[in-house]
Amino acid sequence: MSLEVNFAGLTFKNPVTTASGTFGSGMEYSEFIDLNKLGAVTTKGVSSIPWEGNPTPRIAETHAGMLNAIGLQNPGIETFIERDLPFLHGQKARIIVNVCGRSKEEYVEVVERLAGEQVDMLEINISCPNVKAGGIAFGQDPKCAEDITRAVKQKAKQPVIMKLSPNVTDIAEMARAVEAGGADGVSLINTLTGMKIDVARKTFALANQTGGMSGPCVKPIAVRMVYQVAHAVKIPVLGMGGIQNTEDALEFLMAGATMVAVGTASFFNPCAASDIVDGLEKYVEKEGLSGITDIVGIVA
Repeated sequence: MSLEVNFAGLTFKNPVTTASGTFGSGMEYSEFIDLNKLGAVTTKGVSSIPWEGNPTPRIAETHAGMLNAIGLQNPGIETFIERDLPFLHGQKARIIVNVCGRSKEEYVEVVERLAGEQVDMLEINISCPNVKAGGIAFGQDPKCAEDITRAVKQKAKQPVIMKLSPNVTDIAEMARAVEAGGADGVSLINTLTGMKIDVARKTFALANQTGGMSGPCVKPIAVRMVYQVAHAVKIPVLGMGGIQNTEDALEFLMAGATMVAVGTASFFNPCAASDIVDGLEKYVEKEGLSGITDIVGIVA
């Protein structure tokens, strides 16, 4: 009985990681959860220089989910390497660093800076606005997504996962584009664009007007997109979007995801990711499986 999975040539002790932007670098959560139980910790987005993020208010609760317009606030790559990496190196979980940027050059700069660091994998957030293309996200244009993937792969020393945006007409087309650019894997979904009006104040609930919607409300969409992508590309899929418990994680695995990431659930249950690892162990034993990979993509 094993929870081990192989993702992009690397062995993970189990298929559970954290979703970028919901777990920091794990330091705060380490008071509640044993990070060593996780297959990997995926960090918050890291940029070449510090980003201040969007003005407040930038979080709003919705039915069965939440909206956020944090704006990828982060202290920049130098602080991440000096402060966060030493902490992560003290854990037994693999390290996946999420990379963000507003131009191809900014992405490449961070990737080059991480080339000499002890990092297992890079996750490239292509939902960032491309300032040179009038603000459209890299992940909404197949040619742009393929181009940024190729540029990153030329400099990366670690396997590269491209994180796909669901705010597109054809998610499979985007997956095929980054695969053509050399991606070692894909992760999806990122948040869906949403809006909430504060009726009492007669204005937007978020200062940014729109935000990224996440939580249980997006799960059926996420499962559908993971299924589509798993059947469209040959590279492995890391699935996420509304995963709260073991049953949710199993849905993604059966749809074709090799690994899963827990995001919004960690806000109301800091132990969610750890609980899912325990749940998957019980499931494998109960079903008499040789390993969790027996069910990956079992739904044809």
